Amino acid sequence: MSLPENFQYHKKFQIGSFQVDPSGKLRIRSLADILQEIAWEHADSGDFGRKLLENNQMWVLSRFEFRIQKMPLWGKHVEVYTGGRGVDKLFAFREFLVQDEDGNELARAMSSWLLVHTQTKRILRPEQVLPEELFDPTLKPRWQPEKINLEGVLIAQDSIKVRYSDLDLYNHVNNTSYIRWIEDMLGELGLDINYLNINYLGECMLGDEVNLSLFEATNHFYFKGEVGGKTMITAIISK
Repeated sequence: MSLPENFQYHKKFQIGSFQVDPSGKLRIRSLADILQEIAWEHADSGDFGRKLLENNQMWVLSRFEFRIQKMPLWGKHVEVYTGGRGVDKLFAFREFLVQDEDGNELARAMSSWLLVHTQTKRILRPEQVLPEELFDPTLKPRWQPEKINLEGVLIAQDSIKVRYSDLDLYNHVNNTSYIRWIEDMLGELGLDINYLNINYLGECMLGDEVNLSLFEATNHFYFKGEVGGKTMITAIISK
């Protein structure tokens, strides 16, 4: 089967009742769950996913940018495509495309990843493990999630404690849990998310008290999560 735009892997998903918000639309956190799942499946198909653990290596998500046209509704089927988009310095890039059953684009996302040694935390060069046929290191992504510089007026604050359900395979807060915190804060203000760019800057652990802040600027909202005064996550969200 020929895939669009040189994507390398695809899968069909049905939107479940547990994945939607009160309006029946897919939550952005649930969208991130779907993208994370297909990324793992693609990585495993090329032996650079879970098998990295045997070599004390892991992928760490650095940035994640979502461009949403329209969220699918409960019960609908979507086609999700993913593929490697090359390497820039120490970052490896993965792109995603989500289409409805008629081939209309619903969402697109780009992610950047670091390859890290699980014991020493040393950053490794991604071409050490990436199979070239799936993740050509000579390629460069068409676009990259950018570094976020916070600005705006503080409009909301909250504090949460990292719970067991927030953790991933590595006992760190899962990247989608951070997205849930953002979605909750925006949703309680009655705001939808059509664009989201996240910078993951640190690791939150079980029991951490995370201070969340939301800022409003002219055309965007900015989000920050801190633990003990250290910034762990920043995000920019469109109105």
